Amino acid sequence: MEKRDGIQRGEASLLDLRSYLFSRQCTLLIFLQRPWEVTQRALDLLHNCVQELRLLEVSVLEGALDCWVFLSCLEVLHRIEGCCDQAQLASNCSHTVGLWAYATDKLKSLGELCGLVSEKGPTSEDLNRTVDLLAGLGDERPETVSSLQSPYKKLKEALSSVEAFERHYLELSHAAMEMYTAIGRLRSARLVGKSLAEFYMRKGDPERAETLLQEALKSYVSEGWSLPVTHTRKQIAECQKLLGRTEDYLQTSALLAGDVNLTTEERKHFCQELLTFAAKSGAPKVTLSMGVFAQLTRLQFHPATASVHSGAVLQVELTLRCLMPVSVHIQQVAASIHFDVDHGGTHGRSKSTQRHRNPATVEFIQANLSAGPPSSSAAGPSLEMDEIQDRSPSDNSLNSTGVVCKNTHLLMRRHDSSSPPDTPNCFSPPAVAMKEGAQMLKVQDVTLEPGNNSITFTAPSGQPGTYTLRQLCAIVGQVQLVLPHIYPSVQYEVYSQEPQLTVEPLSEPLLAGLPQMVKFTLLTGHYAVKKGDALQLSNTDTMPILPSTSCTARITDPTAESVSESVLFIQSSEKVTSISLPPTPPYHTLEFQLEVLCIIPSGTDRPANERLTNGEIRHRPRSYSHPDTPMTAIDQRMSIDCPWSIYSTLLALTFYIPFKTKHSLLSAGNRKYIQVCVHNVSDVNFTLAEMRLSEKPLASLELQSLNAKTQQLLCSKHSVFCLWEVRWKDDLPSCLQCVFSANFSPLKQDVSSFKPFHYQFQFERVTTLYSVRAEILPPAGEQHCRSGFLCGLEVCITRLTEPAEGELAEESKTDTDGPKTTKLMYEVADSSSNWAVCGKSSGMVSMPITANATHKVQIEVMPLFAGHLPFPKIQVLKYLPHTAAVAIQPDPDSCVENDSLSLLDKTLDDQADTASIRSRGSVHSVGSGDQQQKGVAMPRLEPFSPGQVFNHSHARQVLVLPSTDDHIMEVNAT
Repeated sequence: MEKRDGIQRGEASLLDLRSYLFSRQCTLLIFLQRPWEVTQRALDLLHNCVQELRLLEVSVLEGALDCWVFLSCLEVLHRIEGCCDQAQLASNCSHTVGLWAYATDKLKSLGELCGLVSEKGPTSEDLNRTVDLLAGLGDERPETVSSLQSPYKKLKEALSSVEAFERHYLELSHAAMEMYTAIGRLRSARLVGKSLAEFYMRKGDPERAETLLQEALKSYVSEGWSLPVTHTRKQIAECQKLLGRTEDYLQTSALLAGDVNLTTEERKHFCQELLTFAAKSGAPKVTLSMGVFAQLTRLQFHPATASVHSGAVLQVELTLRCLMPVSVHIQQVAASIHFDVDHGGTHGRSKSTQRHRNPATVEFIQANLSAGPPSSSAAGPSLEMDEIQDRSPSDNSLNSTGVVCKNTHLLMRRHDSSSPPDTPNCFSPPAVAMKEGAQMLKVQDVTLEPGNNSITFTAPSGQPGTYTLRQLCAIVGQVQLVLPHIYPSVQYEVYSQEPQLTVEPLSEPLLAGLPQMVKFTLLTGHYAVKKGDALQLSNTDTMPILPSTSCTARITDPTAESVSESVLFIQSSEKVTSISLPPTPPYHTLEFQLEVLCIIPSGTDRPANERLTNGEIRHRPRSYSHPDTPMTAIDQRMSIDCPWSIYSTLLALTFYIPFKTKHSLLSAGNRKYIQVCVHNVSDVNFTLAEMRLSEKPLASLELQSLNAKTQQLLCSKHSVFCLWEVRWKDDLPSCLQCVFSANFSPLKQDVSSFKPFHYQFQFERVTTLYSVRAEILPPAGEQHCRSGFLCGLEVCITRLTEPAEGELAEESKTDTDGPKTTKLMYEVADSSSNWAVCGKSSGMVSMPITANATHKVQIEVMPLFAGHLPFPKIQVLKYLPHTAAVAIQPDPDSCVENDSLSLLDKTLDDQADTASIRSRGSVHSVGSGDQQQKGVAMPRLEPFSPGQVFNHSHARQVLVLPSTDDHIMEVNAT
């Protein structure tokens, strides 16, 4: 009320006016039971007043403004405590913690002003300043005189002595920290703790200060505040130095020496602290993390395959980025190696299989981060921004625009104080001692300059196996800098390779019958080829090795660079070809070429009961048809005795026969012809010469070539046909063998390069028994046939030879003394649908078995189309009566259903000349189904062998005119 009176008299100051208005608001809010709004308004009021007084440059006694803020905070809190119980205060500490923290900050400022924080205590000037501040407070208000914990008494007591100040400051600081922690505001709690740590530092208590500073450092690092990280580390280093924690102090000094937020002079100071300790001869050895000193950024193998044979030289090049501001001399840099015996790599595994297992270069981008400013990735996920627009619903005009963060839940999440930091540069990592291994990579006396430095090791490669780099260590005097884990994993392999001999074609594919060059490759492995060592190749009749006047061997080292060349000495005998090898060091490659010839098999080894009707070669077991090429493949194997092994080495080559050959037996009446077709299935053009056909063995077989040429071109994917007329005697065997031979060579080569080619086949001697002639007669009164009109088809079947021994014949039942006859079945069919057979299409005839016996059959046919139509197909079959049939269970697939066939053999015998059998397919058996099911012997049909029946009308055509019907065509003209 005094301030109200002063306002009415016009004597109130700005603070008096503000205080009066605020006190009236607080009273109303408390009456409205909204006390928690008072704290927020009070905090805003105090901050605004302090700023306005500074802006208006109002002159006040130094420290007076801090006293007013401290008293105001505590008075508001005291009033709130008076109207709320403890449970309400505890549950609503989020509203009051701001005033507690503000009061703590102002009390600290007053303590620093009055000299109550320093170790030596307040000076006389500080005491005079304290007296002035206490005098400015005036007398305590009457309403709080009786209170022992009034804000006035607390402030007066805190400024009266060092002990009282420390007690009140610690009380306020711990209260604010507890409240911030309770509501989850860890960042603010650690900020108060950092302020408290500075108080402890000034009071000479670095142990407590370091604990609080480490907690604050966690927050700064996890949130990416690089400058507060640097400042806090400097404070931590000061505490560690005062506490005598040498190892921790050196670790922090190394972090600060590599921190670019510091000036060069500061960085050099902390680096010198590390180097000074390292130079002390009597100092204890200290192990630090290498990440605070240098980064491993790159590792590269030489050779790049990271795989060498035992005893070879392998170098490992490391790239270290030194974080120190000055050059540092390193006594030794070492890398520990874990050795694992790899049995798969010590028994003949080739170098090519390991060439891509290990990377040649490893980049350490995310590993071993230094103690510099945290990167954006270490500070958390990047911002994901999106544009938002506010448009008018009436005319869609743009009212406002802005951006919104879509991943706020990731960026604003809090970090638990108990969890470790997310990045490796929060504070010094724990030092891990170097594990001494059986094998180490070491290099002495290395000077690391600021920035990137290259260090090259020579790796051990004596024992085959896998070598994995585990740790890296640098020794600087008494300081050992250790990288405990090299990640990602880096390893190299040392192999012990057995000698390997391979053979491969110089060009694909290898053609049989022609000289072909093949390349022999010897990987010596751990074996050293000595003078006098030779390869012993077993000769085979099917693939001889051709002699050569000069054969050069080429020796290359593991990097494929040529070492030397020498001429091979080759000796051949009947069974073995010996190749003397030049001296070759271990793990080198020896290459040479030889000319081989694969003999094309003639097909002599065939089973006795095999008959060839299509003329194709019966392949031997070593020959087969390859699915990727139409050529027939032949696998040729060679056995080689090597000086490094007691066992023979088997190597295989695949040759391809460039030709497919087939034969066929053709007939023209009584004359017989043999046709041989040679088809070139390769991609090479050939020249064929001296094509001959001979019999085997000689049996006085007469062969006459009809289209013989001296030479003939055989292009790729084309064929050559050769035709011979053949005559034989009656006393010759029924099965005859012939050999087709020719010389072939690739096109545009001389005669000397021609190679022989043989094709052997066999065929049955066939005699033509019957001839079939057909004539088509036009309708009466017409000169030509017309479509749609009936025409006559006259079929004449003639016996050409006398009956042979064993030929089936029976006596005619009408005349027991007459000539012997045989029954034939004829069938007229048209698969091309050019003719319609009217009446009977098949029938049976009794044919006398005498030369020139003839039987004629008349059939009515109708042409369905006009033009030159081929004659209908006429087929003649043997008819075997039931007496010659064997009572067997018939094959269902060979029986053809016949609607009109119901006559038995007796009826067929009686009506042999007129019986008609209409079949829906090829006739194979005659009889009822029920009787066949019971196994009764029934008549059957059997086709003649190829060449026994010659059809003179096979390829004949007849002219058929269109019908003379008039057709009306309607034409519209516009």
